Amino acid sequence: MENPKPAEAVSTPVALKLNKKRTFIIGFAFFGILLLWQVYDSWCPKFLELLFMESLGTSDNEEVQYLVGIMMAMDNLAALILMPIFGRLSDKTHTKIGKRMPYILIGTFVCAVSFPFIPVLFHFHNLAGVIAMMAIVVIFAMMYRNPAVALMPDLTPKPLRSKANGIINIMGYIGGAFATLVGIVFVLSNYLGPNNDTWFSRSGNIWIVEAPFLVASILMLISAAVLFFTIRENELEAKLAAELEEGEKEAAVVDSVEHDDEKPMSKANLIMLLLILAAEFFWFMSDNGIGTFMLNYSTNFLGAKTSSNMIMVIIGGAGSVIGFSIGGFIAGKIGRKWTIVIGLGITLLGLISWLLFQNLLGKGAYIASTGFYAFPWYLYLVWGLKGFGMSLVHLNSFPMVVELCSKKKVGQFTGYYYASSMAAQTVTPTLLGLLLRADNIDWSFLPIYAIIATAISLTIFFFVKNVKTSKVAIATGLEGLGLDD
Repeated sequence: MENPKPAEAVSTPVALKLNKKRTFIIGFAFFGILLLWQVYDSWCPKFLELLFMESLGTSDNEEVQYLVGIMMAMDNLAALILMPIFGRLSDKTHTKIGKRMPYILIGTFVCAVSFPFIPVLFHFHNLAGVIAMMAIVVIFAMMYRNPAVALMPDLTPKPLRSKANGIINIMGYIGGAFATLVGIVFVLSNYLGPNNDTWFSRSGNIWIVEAPFLVASILMLISAAVLFFTIRENELEAKLAAELEEGEKEAAVVDSVEHDDEKPMSKANLIMLLLILAAEFFWFMSDNGIGTFMLNYSTNFLGAKTSSNMIMVIIGGAGSVIGFSIGGFIAGKIGRKWTIVIGLGITLLGLISWLLFQNLLGKGAYIASTGFYAFPWYLYLVWGLKGFGMSLVHLNSFPMVVELCSKKKVGQFTGYYYASSMAAQTVTPTLLGLLLRADNIDWSFLPIYAIIATAISLTIFFFVKNVKTSKVAIATGLEGLGLDD
């Protein structure tokens, strides 16, 4: 009688579940990033506008918007070049504290020290000094931004990255909310005065413009310290090796990703990557275009106080947090592609509403006691819709890009993602600033510009292949959000 053949060993899939506690801690890196950029984007364009107007001896703010756009674009051009470089460098870095952490710590420290000097130099009307300090901040922000963002996919299996990205982005928007709340307390309009007299006579309280930058620097240092003392990169990467390997098998890609760095991407995956990056370019053309000039639009076209603009940003942030909270669940049901399409559609609806209300209702009523106009209520609605819609887009687009690479190239593909966004942010401020100089175009063109760019992005994304992640080996419900280490 023949001996029975031994049963073949069947490998049990590793259950993938999101460690929410660890993801929140990793999110402190993004907390510092959005905190910095919320202050930077909200205040620096106005600083540059006033300094250029003074330098050129003009009272027409539209005449200098192209210069404001160029300066903001130069910052983004530097980011376009530096972010892929730091991404690839961090991929190849090996230290006792990890491959991302050295860049995060050095970049954060230099940014935090340099950032508060921007409003000081503005207070003393030093245009060259403001531009130089902005350049230093941008260079070192790029040193830590790519590695900080890459830390999440480094330590998260591919199928769970949309949910993890939701937590990361919520942490980021909490950072942005800190900056916005400070902007409401320390109102730029109060420093400048209705006729800018206080700034031109240098009698304004410098702490009104200094406080947001100083608070941002302090919180950035705290966020970096929390990250450094709680996340041990090397230990976690070794501990999570089995989960990360299982995540590779469940990746939402057309073709499986080659782990051999010498082999090129498959044609299907390359087309998918290029389409995502092209669509991303145009949604950032829209988002950054209006983001760069929104404060100037509010003060110059609407005649409203800057604090109203900050409240609008908070409402947009609240819409974003809602989207980040449920976007991963939606993507799990219908796929990341259609979740992004829905997000772009909602954003487009909000922008079209902005254009219609602007033409029908115009600016708010004049308030004689303040010297400003009331902020139009419809912009709160528009920003809520835009915040929710774009959160679905940002939540799922980054995981789609890093899904297409092996763990050895996460920093490199993070660089691709940010290169696309920075390319858009290089082009859009200059382009929009030049358009605003045209005789037949004024501030009312802002929503039209955003509508065109968003519509192009939505059209491109329809051609991206929809690939849904398999549910086999992915824990769901409370198990999937487990807090165990």
